[in-house]
Amino acid sequence: MINVVSGIDHFASAGRTPWHRASALAKLILALGLVGLAVFAPSLRLLAALHAVAWLLALTSRVPLRLLGLAVAYPLLFLGLFVVAAWDGTWRTPLVLALRPLTAGLTAVWLVATTPYPDLFAPLSRVLPRRVGDGLFLTYRALFQLLGRIERLWRSLRLRGGGAGPARRRMAVAGQGLGTVVLYGFERGQRQYQTMILRGHGGRICGCRHWAEVSRADLAVALAVVLVATLGILMWRSP
Repeated sequence: MINVVSGIDHFASAGRTPWHRASALAKLILALGLVGLAVFAPSLRLLAALHAVAWLLALTSRVPLRLLGLAVAYPLLFLGLFVVAAWDGTWRTPLVLALRPLTAGLTAVWLVATTPYPDLFAPLSRVLPRRVGDGLFLTYRALFQLLGRIERLWRSLRLRGGGAGPARRRMAVAGQGLGTVVLYGFERGQRQYQTMILRGHGGRICGCRHWAEVSRADLAVALAVVLVATLGILMWRSP
């Protein structure tokens, strides 16, 4: 998982497509509109059309197919269990249940793979409460540190025989390792907060100043918004 998340994060800053140059605010509006329509669409044809738009956005952003496939595959297990539990014997129900989360997942991958995290959290911090916005901003970066430490800890346990022996012993070793990671995360948060205070933190973490700057690349986002809105108007009542 750490490789997928870090790969998408790197591609968001290194990509050179028009989607990467568009403003974060415009892309966020497009993503919210597309996901909202996909969730509430009463028509299977509309849902299929929105799913095709999500694939178009993801593919034209040139996200590596491996990263795209791995990111979309994560919810498939839970999706399969939900489809089996809610199946009514028709093919329409599982198709609708599958297309909605897959469309939302593709759209989310497109958004985070074309928007650096400071630009992405900057507009959110203007809407969310101050502590929530700042917490999301800091947690995103801390996630990579914690996942990397867990990966190194697990590798060390395996090399030293921590994965062998009876189940009771393995559970005890895993609990001790998890406790170590929790303490590390708490200490790291304390050090980071103290560092921010020493450097003049005034109560709000400022996001990137370019999140709402309009450029020519926003024309592509505007066209995509028009396409999504047109599909919603024309196919809302279609079967």
